[in-house]
Amino acid sequence: MSLIRVGTDSTKLPGAFTHDAHWVIERVAELGLDGVFFRDILDLSPTLDARELADVAAAAAERGLYLEAGAGKVNPFAMPEDATTRGLGDGDWLTGMRRKLEAAAGCGIREVWAATTNYQFRLRGLRACDRFRTDVSWPEQLAATARVLDMLAPVLRDLGLHLNLETHEEISSFEVVRLVEDSGPDAFGITFDSANVVIRGEDPVEAARRVAPYTRQTHLRDVVVVPNEHGIGRLITPIGEGVIDWDGVLNALASAPARNYSIEGLFPGMREDPGTEMSLFVDDPEWRASHTDLSDAELAWAHGHAEAFASADDMRATEARLRATVTDDAAMSFIVDSARVLRDRLLDRAPRPVAV
Repeated sequence: MSLIRVGTDSTKLPGAFTHDAHWVIERVAELGLDGVFFRDILDLSPTLDARELADVAAAAAERGLYLEAGAGKVNPFAMPEDATTRGLGDGDWLTGMRRKLEAAAGCGIREVWAATTNYQFRLRGLRACDRFRTDVSWPEQLAATARVLDMLAPVLRDLGLHLNLETHEEISSFEVVRLVEDSGPDAFGITFDSANVVIRGEDPVEAARRVAPYTRQTHLRDVVVVPNEHGIGRLITPIGEGVIDWDGVLNALASAPARNYSIEGLFPGMREDPGTEMSLFVDDPEWRASHTDLSDAELAWAHGHAEAFASADDMRATEARLRATVTDDAAMSFIVDSARVLRDRLLDRAPRPVAV
């Protein structure tokens, strides 16, 4: 029987940005969580120093915590926005990425996160999402990403790693599955983000079913969908407080390789003013034409929940609460409460044991 452990992504843990990996590990252990998902292997050691990496891995192991990390973006059109990986290779991106992957393998991390591209939070509207760039089409970006994956595949196989592409906000679950299947599930997998698939108009349960065979890492959180000026907006909530069918999602993930379920919370200081949240531009023909795999029947999930929210008696109060500035206490409660609810849901299920 596989033990399911519930931990957290480090990026939205209050205090993580101003402390090192050892502090994060200690804090996660104090919270009673089972592990930590660092978004970048550089968070463990900015220089990829083997001794520092080993010390972090040992600190996690001593506390019985799982340890996961990421390697960055793999869409070449997004890479210039963060030159860190290229810098590690003295200008050679592939060498820099190899160094990251070797560092992960060297400290015992076998499942490594990656994502395709970015969301431009300083912008509003359709073009904030890199899927809708006008200088390069989304199919061209996917093709370029596939070529990068083909270059990384031998490195991953040599090291015995999986690079797990996230269902990030710009890419659909259908597209992630195709990338993994075409590049090779022996070297690539999926990081399932339960909230991001909503941005692509998908029902999280249906998306979980699609990605489950290849899901090796997770970012789990709940959502509320609301009508907004763009069509439908997505607001993030703790697990159990939104509209995701968690029994359905957990049923779908039960057969997945992933054994570590990581909560992804909210950035302290974050605020979702009306129209600034990630949105589904459902009335825009360009948006709909970009989702050729998405059926109207599945898109109806988002429409239905947005309509239900609009007619709810406490709609205004709920939306105001969800849009409020996130305090440190609220960000911490998000993680702890989500972990508690997720563990309770898992404990209600049989026969897979759950760490408590």
